[in-house]
Amino acid sequence: MVRARVWLTCAAMHDPVSPVLNRPSLIGWDAKNRQVDLVIERPLKGSELLAKMKGWVTVDVERCAQILGSHGRLKLLDDRELVVECEGPDQMLALERELDQAFGNQVNLEYDR
Repeated sequence: MVRARVWLTCAAMHDPVSPVLNRPSLIGWDAKNRQVDLVIERPLKGSELLAKMKGWVTVDVERCAQILGSHGRLKLLDDRELVVECEGPDQMLALERELDQAFGNQVNLEYDR
């Protein structure tokens, strides 16, 4: 298993950025006839976090997620950092080639050591 952190180019500052989940999503309810105090707290999935970056980064996040998912699995490492996991180095190299063809230097992978 090979793991790499996903870095995208910020649309505003043009610096490499990697989305992180600072705290889990908090979902609740509004009820029409009473108050519901129940809430669900859960982390986003890797693809959900990447989708939230739409407009904040210079690449089409849906296309990026599709490419990342075709070679590996997007996940949140320690429920915080966006990473892609591939079965081996060959899959990771193929992923890097396809990302480079699709986005140039706008998406980069940093291997987990």
